[in-house]
Amino acid sequence: MACIPRKPFLAGALREDLTAWCAKECVAKFRANQILDWIYRHDVIAPAEMKNLPLPLRNALATDFFAPGGVIADAVKSSDGTEKLLIELHDGESIEMVLIPGKEDRLTFCLSTQVGCPVGCRFCASGKNGLVRNLSSGEIIEEFLLGTQRAERHPDNVVFMGIGEGLLNFHELSKALFVLTSPEYIGMSPRRITVSTSGYVPGMLKFAELEKEYTLAISLHAADDETRAKIIPGDLRYPIAEIMAAADRYLEKAGRIFTLEYTLLAGVNDSRDAALKLARLARTHHAKVNLIPYNATDSQFKRPSRQAIAEFGKIVSDGGAHVTLRTERGSDGDAACGQLRAKSKHLPH
Repeated sequence: MACIPRKPFLAGALREDLTAWCAKECVAKFRANQILDWIYRHDVIAPAEMKNLPLPLRNALATDFFAPGGVIADAVKSSDGTEKLLIELHDGESIEMVLIPGKEDRLTFCLSTQVGCPVGCRFCASGKNGLVRNLSSGEIIEEFLLGTQRAERHPDNVVFMGIGEGLLNFHELSKALFVLTSPEYIGMSPRRITVSTSGYVPGMLKFAELEKEYTLAISLHAADDETRAKIIPGDLRYPIAEIMAAADRYLEKAGRIFTLEYTLLAGVNDSRDAALKLARLARTHHAKVNLIPYNATDSQFKRPSRQAIAEFGKIVSDGGAHVTLRTERGSDGDAACGQLRAKSKHLPH
């Protein structure tokens, strides 16, 4: 796996980073405050647009930092207003993010944490070609800021449900979460941020120790290990009992109910018995259930019928679990995670 780039990103820079840089450049300390204001109050990454900085200082910033390192290379907008962005990174690799409009003019960003994904869930387009590299915290924040520039506003919510297993990139993700939630920087409420995991237990335990009110979403997709093995390959698949124990630890430390994400696959995990097991699991661990109708990326799996989806949800609900059905967004625009990247790179998908 390629290393995280060593040259720093201007997006994601902390006050101490910029203060030290200004000292190195022999410029006044107040310039660091001006740069921070451009980045985190005006969503400006390019030094050329920081008009109250002297030209030599702008040039030095552009030389010493990726500012920006990535560009929006493509965009696909669906009829419902959902917009998927393909971001080309400094090294020619690419990631996706999604701008998702909601009710009452609300907006959610779906962000990526890695280039590719090592987990390789068999129904998911983003993991079909493996992991290329982690994103740095600066690249993650830059992704956020490119989204705000595109939307001309900050989002109400952020979900880390794009390409990658974020908890396998915990060090960089946690730094990005700090910038997103610190009042000194972007200042979002932790409750407005969801981190999704395929059930990577070591990362879940580290996430719990942050003791922050982030929302944890676990891509479970099956309520027993035998069925789950048909969906998620073995290398990074933990036993469900271990996943739920780590989730209980998160609930204890963060004080937040977690969500079990469950993609419905016809003839694989959509039986009555599967619904009863899922309801029991959610009820026992005080979890919510989010049912996701499969968005086909190949012919290996099929989407259940609308009636089968409704019946499955009713069984889980009648079993004592709180159930939501994910509203489909962007279904007419390469909606499944990884499809736009695969198309741009001519990767199999």
